[in-house]
Amino acid sequence: MNLKKYFIRALHRLQKGPGYTYKELLVWYCDNTNTHGPKRIIKEGPKKKLIWFFLTLLFASLVFWQWGILINTYLSYNVTSSLSIGFKTMKFPAVTVCNANPFKYSKVKHLLKELDRLIEAALERILQPAPWNSSENASPPLNLELWHQIPLVLIDEHDKNNPIILDIFERNQTSVDNQTFVGNETAAGNETAAGTETSVGTELAVGNETSVGNETAAGNQTVSPPAPANVTSEEKKYKLAVKLCSHQGSDNCTYRNFTSAAQAVTEWYILQSTSILSKVPLQERIRMGYQAEDMILACLYGAEPCNYKNFTQIYHPDHGNCYIFNWGMDEEALNSSNPGAEFGLKLILDISQQDYIPYLSSAAGARLMLHQQKSFPFLKDQGIYAMAGTETSIGVLVDELERMGYPYSDCTMNGSDVPVKNLYSQYNTSYSIQACLRSCFQNHMIETCGCGHYMFPLPEGVNYCNNEDNPGWAYCYSSLRSSITHRQICIDSCKETCNDTQYKMTISMADWPSEASEDWIFHILSYERDMSTNVTLDRNGIIKLNIYFQEYNYRTISESAATTIVWLLSSLGGQFGFWMGGSVLCLIEFGEIIIDSLWITIINVISWCKGLKQKRAQAQYPDAPPTVSELVEAHTNLGFQHEDAGALPRDEALPPEPGTPPPNYDSLRVQPLDVLSPDSDADTE
Repeated sequence: MNLKKYFIRALHRLQKGPGYTYKELLVWYCDNTNTHGPKRIIKEGPKKKLIWFFLTLLFASLVFWQWGILINTYLSYNVTSSLSIGFKTMKFPAVTVCNANPFKYSKVKHLLKELDRLIEAALERILQPAPWNSSENASPPLNLELWHQIPLVLIDEHDKNNPIILDIFERNQTSVDNQTFVGNETAAGNETAAGTETSVGTELAVGNETSVGNETAAGNQTVSPPAPANVTSEEKKYKLAVKLCSHQGSDNCTYRNFTSAAQAVTEWYILQSTSILSKVPLQERIRMGYQAEDMILACLYGAEPCNYKNFTQIYHPDHGNCYIFNWGMDEEALNSSNPGAEFGLKLILDISQQDYIPYLSSAAGARLMLHQQKSFPFLKDQGIYAMAGTETSIGVLVDELERMGYPYSDCTMNGSDVPVKNLYSQYNTSYSIQACLRSCFQNHMIETCGCGHYMFPLPEGVNYCNNEDNPGWAYCYSSLRSSITHRQICIDSCKETCNDTQYKMTISMADWPSEASEDWIFHILSYERDMSTNVTLDRNGIIKLNIYFQEYNYRTISESAATTIVWLLSSLGGQFGFWMGGSVLCLIEFGEIIIDSLWITIINVISWCKGLKQKRAQAQYPDAPPTVSELVEAHTNLGFQHEDAGALPRDEALPPEPGTPPPNYDSLRVQPLDVLSPDSDADTE
């Protein structure tokens, strides 16, 4: 109870200045504040008072509107980019070199033999359609089971309203009615896979794929083979397409057609070879690739000689064996002592173009990439080609990117806050968005198709896709690759790195070696590699590379906050001072009046509670409270005790008591004389 009184007195002491009512408080604030406007409201006449009231209200609204804009701008966390140029000794980048062809054809030929025979026979039928020109009768029978897993078909578009799908190894074909072509793709109704093709319902082409539903047999229709070679280009309306089905014999199929048969053959061969090579153990694939001692003929870094032992070997699914110089995994990264070609890396490579796989690699050369130490090289996206028979000089400039983290941008320092499991961490490499996107795709591939794609790393307990164990993997992979939804999920899940280094390259080329010097150069290189006096190298397989820093000037592109807390406070104060002539002290005064209003509210609530308590007490005693004398009389005389008439039932009510007590008759009784004492006589007198 004492604590309650203490708080009430404290509230009274805190509130005694402005007043005990809201009106008194408001008048006190207007009279004492340093903000312009409120004083004029209480000191001017009625008309000016009204004008100043609206002006003050208008400018206060403008202040709060400007404050809202400024706070919203600050909370948007915009950044500004600044470019600075520095000069320092820099680490030489990691250099990854690969062959454009992943395997030596001489070592992988036994695996691709049936596949090569199939594509050769298919091309022979396409280019030489007359049966008497075909030489397949003299060769062993073809493995059509491998062909039917992922077949190639011809789409005859002479009649665009009714194109015909021709199976290359079948005489009969499918006529397609009521087609609609969009781009290079045809969607068909229903199909039944059999030895003879059948007439198809409605087809709709979207993008580069043809979705085929259910085909029903409408008879065996024999037509002439494709047009001979002397037909004009206007009359040639054939397109080569890859037929992909969810499983062999399924009605749910897709036709991926191309504008050129060369593209279709390459795509078909990659799908088929991927299925075959996915079953080959990793060590066997490494053995079938190009070895470092055969590929790297000469190496020089600055003035220091180097060789293939200074390179780290990794297996890349697209390019086979790749070799990385200055990766920084086992030892410190090398620094470049000076800019210029004399202080860079010089390489002579042999790509052995004569041992290329004919249908898998249509480009010849070396694939190389410059990247940071301890990062995985994604050559398919960021690499460049070096052409055989040339000397390629690559001048390097360095750009360092420094991004601000959360909340200014959605970047990551090391990928630990990215929800996608990085499958490339098995190489002990750093995080990159390319690794995240490929890991995300592989995870979706495993969830959707039940197996992993050969081009990406595998998590534990999962196998690569192949035609035998996963007959519909190519259809699933094609659908997943063209799915915008899955692609967007991966883009939203992956993040850019906050700090990154980019290497800008200036590339120049010249023929190498020259005609005057090629004889002795090829003799020396052939002897050093093969210990042979005969020339085993030629211009079609030799590449010379020069990689160096153009200059030691490096550019740093850094982000900084466009709005800071200092900017916000100064802008808020500027708007408040411009529109109302206020300052921070005025805001403190405004806070003071808010606190005083709270005190007044609390006091009023306490007073209201006390009054409510007294009213409840009065409701129990409707009469006026007794006086002190009445209370004393009621205490000594039972007849004056207050009694509630409704306390007892009517039947048990007590009889009324007299208001005056009876006299004490014993005091009137006459006593005998001998009983009276002298004192009593004296008292009587």
